[in-house]
Amino acid sequence: MRIRARTRRLTAFGATLLMVGALGACSSESSDEPPTSTPDAPSDDLRRFYEQELAFEPCEPYATTAADAELFADERFECARLETPLDYTDPDGATASIALLRLPARGEPIGSLLTNPGGPGFPGMNFAALIGMLGPDSPVTERFDLIGFDPRGTGASRPALDCYSDAERESGVISEPHVLGGWTAEDSRRWTDQCAERSGGEQVLAHVGTRDAARDIDVLRAVLGDDGLSYLGTSYGSRLGAVYAEMFPENVRALVLDGPMDPYAGTAERRAQQFTGLQRSFDLMGAACTAQPDCPLGTDPEAVTERFQEIVRPLLDEPVPAGDGRELTYARAIDGVVAGLYAQTGWPLIIEGIREVREGRGETLLALQDGYYQREADGSYSNTIEATQAINCLDEERLTSEEETALIHDALAAAPFADPGRPIAESSNMCEFWPAEPTLGYPYGTGIEGLPATLTVAVTGDGLTPYEGGVRLAEALGGSLLTVEGEQHGIALIGGNACVDDIVADYLTNLTLPPDDARCTIE
Repeated sequence: MRIRARTRRLTAFGATLLMVGALGACSSESSDEPPTSTPDAPSDDLRRFYEQELAFEPCEPYATTAADAELFADERFECARLETPLDYTDPDGATASIALLRLPARGEPIGSLLTNPGGPGFPGMNFAALIGMLGPDSPVTERFDLIGFDPRGTGASRPALDCYSDAERESGVISEPHVLGGWTAEDSRRWTDQCAERSGGEQVLAHVGTRDAARDIDVLRAVLGDDGLSYLGTSYGSRLGAVYAEMFPENVRALVLDGPMDPYAGTAERRAQQFTGLQRSFDLMGAACTAQPDCPLGTDPEAVTERFQEIVRPLLDEPVPAGDGRELTYARAIDGVVAGLYAQTGWPLIIEGIREVREGRGETLLALQDGYYQREADGSYSNTIEATQAINCLDEERLTSEEETALIHDALAAAPFADPGRPIAESSNMCEFWPAEPTLGYPYGTGIEGLPATLTVAVTGDGLTPYEGGVRLAEALGGSLLTVEGEQHGIALIGGNACVDDIVADYLTNLTLPPDDARCTIE
């Protein structure tokens, strides 16, 4: 449970280091023009959605994992479903059902605070619940109704993206083929057809992108009775918030964008940033290990990558037992290490996991990977990772097989700790046969007129969304930047840092921004 809690907030990139071909990529330029801003009042054909009433009820029926079932049993939480158009250009057509959780304010509420934990593909109902439990005395929980929602296609929302059976997930179909490349056009077509068949048809696949989710947020804002949106988004949630600001600037009250993504960086540039950042985090973890007795990576900080490769590369041919009849493969070991690199608190688990592999077993690294993939004790999986892949098909540009393969090579050059040391086979773009073209467009969230002051929170040692990207996002939005010294991905209201939380709370409740040179430190 502790491992699951620590790893479930990861970004889309965290699915696997070697999954670049699966997730797709794009350049920093795009021919897609972003939609223009939507007027204050909804059009007549959308009015019924904006004026609907929510019917709140106990949350237990909304749980899609065992952890959520335990969490949602708390009687303070109340849940409901929001109806939105599946296709906003066809409001009279099929609809989506967006599941949401509310924790009412302890005092007189300013309004609602909508939250998103990242992804894309991560459900958000549990994120608001965790914020409420971690900050029971916070001004935020006193003055806001906390709202967590599962973005369309994810978690308890319907239709839900479903691209694999549990048996396929257990076989390693998501990560194993991408270790050495080799994802074919036939694989892409078969995967797309299966996603459509299991998820409700091609129309569903065509309308699960970030811009669709931003429109859902605006409906939810209005239905909750808020004239202006107050929002906290972590990791990919910063992208979702920035896109909302671009589409609905006149409807923004306050935006906190935490663990922020660079709005100027297309996928290729962003992947390079992330792999470089993860190698930096791995080197720091390895150096800390070498200062300890019996470090499995040896005593030389300059040789930790080489030593790690010696330990894990044999898993390519001979996986090690990991309990309950399961095995730790090379790809799963890399996944587990990446999961542990999201915060410095995960380093001891990585070190223990590497020590176990050296001894011929793999329970800890497999547990870290299970936590990220949200594998249940009965062998079932949540749909988080397949939702990540599907949403990225609408957020990312389609590359040629040559570009996909080159991207894998570049990624491994930037993060050699994950390099399997074998030839990389040519790979097709996973989204090659997706039934709709990408809709996000790069850059996004720039040149917005009439946007209120925003707050971006960036950690200097963030390996997944590097600090420089946070600087660029704050500048793009014309808002303030809070710099946090430390090694962590995502911190606001869930990291237990009083300095950060006080500044965020003051901004959300009073719209007071920190000084330009404001800094906090992760102890």
